Amino acid sequence: MTFEGEVVSVHIASVGGEPMMEVAQAQAVIGSGLAGDRYAEGVGTYSKKQGPDREVTLIEIEAIEALVRDHDIKLDVGQSRRNIVTRGVPLNHLVGAEFQVGGVKMRGVRLNEPCKYFENLLGIEGLHDALINRSGLNAQVISEGSIRGGDVVKRI
Repeated sequence: MTFEGEVVSVHIASVGGEPMMEVAQAQAVIGSGLAGDRYAEGVGTYSKKQGPDREVTLIEIEAIEALVRDHDIKLDVGQSRRNIVTRGVPLNHLVGAEFQVGGVKMRGVRLNEPCKYFENLLGIEGLHDALINRSGLNAQVISEGSIRGGDVVKRI
């Protein structure tokens, strides 16, 4: 599958449960994730479950836009609680595949399925069910570098 998408925005939160902050760029670190993010620092809500599937999370802007169209749920990109928001990237097809985000190589580890904690944290009824199979991708950092809005995303 060939595609070329882009990074819409990059987000981190320094502590689990805190609002995500959009940043101009973030440094991807092998074995850790995005510098300054709660999971890279080991203080995320699910940080006790260590592994490469906890390093970086991505979601498609198309999935966020579909929430309004299909479920009348308005979700700001930062409220998605994902590190990287993409456009034109079929994230569900990247499980087990390597891909490039700007100058950073990543590997798709697993789909990010929504949980009730997420719905309860945001207080948006129906969000959990609306995001099943479209809640994004959990990825592992393979090479280090900066990620910023506008970066090209493509499968390697």
